[in-house]
Amino acid sequence: MESPAARLARTVAARLKEAGYQAYLAGGCVRDMLLGLEPKDYDIATSARPADVVALFPKAQLVGAHFGVALICEAEAAVEVATFRSDHAYRDGRRPESVSFENDPRQDVARRDFTINGLLLDPDAREALDFVGGRADLEAKIVRAIGEPESRFDEDRLRMLRAVRFAARLGFEIEPGTFAAIERLHAKIQSIAAERIRDELVRILTEGGARRGFELLDRSGLLGEILPEVAAMKGVAQPPEFHPEGDVWTHTLLMLEGLRAPSPVLAMAVLLHDVGKPPTFRVADRIRFDGHAELGAEMAVRILTRLRFSNAEIRRVEQLVANHLRFKDVTRMRESTLKRFLRQENFEDHMELHRLDCAMSHRLLGNYEFLRRKQAEAPPEKLNPPRLVTGDDLIAAGYAPGPAFAGILSAVEDAQLEGAVHNSGEAMALVRDRFAPPDGRERGDMPE
Repeated sequence: MESPAARLARTVAARLKEAGYQAYLAGGCVRDMLLGLEPKDYDIATSARPADVVALFPKAQLVGAHFGVALICEAEAAVEVATFRSDHAYRDGRRPESVSFENDPRQDVARRDFTINGLLLDPDAREALDFVGGRADLEAKIVRAIGEPESRFDEDRLRMLRAVRFAARLGFEIEPGTFAAIERLHAKIQSIAAERIRDELVRILTEGGARRGFELLDRSGLLGEILPEVAAMKGVAQPPEFHPEGDVWTHTLLMLEGLRAPSPVLAMAVLLHDVGKPPTFRVADRIRFDGHAELGAEMAVRILTRLRFSNAEIRRVEQLVANHLRFKDVTRMRESTLKRFLRQENFEDHMELHRLDCAMSHRLLGNYEFLRRKQAEAPPEKLNPPRLVTGDDLIAAGYAPGPAFAGILSAVEDAQLEGAVHNSGEAMALVRDRFAPPDGRERGDMPE
């Protein structure tokens, strides 16, 4: 069944052609269609100038008027329409200083990044226009820069990361000359805004082929530029009794290979869960990484802040990294501690990180299976039941408000989670028995 975006693209192209303009599907949607994949979005390249597009589609939004780009939206679908153009000098390694609108689609294709993204398709005739050898490279599974690779990468240095992403996602090779240019220019990625680097990293991690993507980042020199903390994992040995697969880098690559359509948060947590191991490596009775989870969580915060992730994403990745070693203790946890562990925010991400961590090392999944059983036995209402006692209840019973309240309420919740108290009366009896009563008589220890 044709998607709403595909229908809209076909309608827009047809209307442009009826008005006497050239109009082709362009870029990634053509590449994906020729590969038998469902495009995520649709772009149209046309000889119509921006004013012509707006005249034909009055609701069109000029989202890049300087570059001749209009956005046409209809219900749940959106299509970008761009005027054929050629680009002039690039001075900031990102965008041209100026552009010229063109009538010849060849000139529009010549400014694009890779041959597999330089194909045009007439949606009616289903005939692809190929001025740069894109069809042959699709068939050969090659990512090749259009024209001279260094020029393409100097124009927009983010294209170096895009080459890696396309090769990883599609299972293609990067053409040797194109890859050699990345190797020569990799340090220039530092000039790219952190937000743009972040977005490409997330796509490499979540669109498929994450392991391959990071191997290519490493081979090209890009990894050491944008994630030196991850590059430092290479060659860091691990105790073979727990990690027969090899060093920290190998373990992380295996986990990346195991990702299946992950969220950005889970993917970044997998990438960074052992980032604290290189700086904590030591050899005692065996290889040890004392405190690596705690240090790793701190490092993850610094890395994600540098890459401009949102505060919510940073907090969630920090929790995943900080807690990933706690799984080894779950069978020894008190019932109350275990239930609090199970009710952590986004606990399924914690579980998947742990499963991958074990599956790609010693392959012992006993704790994972133990927690799955506990989840089945303890539905959400048992993991986080309504409070039996509140601060107001303590005040009403004559207890003076203060720091001690947190300890009293925590003790009551522990008892509730462990099944020792079941109602407010039993809970208040526990309070009076364990904590100093309002009249000041000694009975139990008041928490400090």
